[in-house]
Amino acid sequence: QVQLVESGGGLVQPGGSLKLSCAASGITFNFYTMAWYRQAPGTERELVAQITSAGNTNYADSLKGRSTISRDNAKSTMYLQVDSLKFEDTAVYYCKASHNSHRWQYWGQGTQVTVSS
Repeated sequence: QVQLVESGGGLVQPGGSLKLSCAASGITFNFYTMAWYRQAPGTERELVAQITSAGNTNYADSLKGRSTISRDNAKSTMYLQVDSLKFEDTAVYYCKASHNSHRWQYWGQGTQVTVSS
């Protein structure tokens, strides 16, 4: 059974930082491109950042320069460090795993991030 479990969300003040984690089980982690998405109320889910199995990364323009995506294949875990948080970063953050063959995709349940003073 495949599981993606996000953690690390919560309430953060503007300008603060947080680090999200996504722990995967039931998949051969290093065969998957991993990504973070987010969805704010009333909006579509959007790509935040992505890291391939080779470690190549790309970021949404809204988080470029203040976020870092990483992965630890030995722990089957992906991370997202976000700094200088803004009110508009408030959303549910989801983890996604996509097999390199594009045959399988899995989603986590999401973790809420709220930026508020």
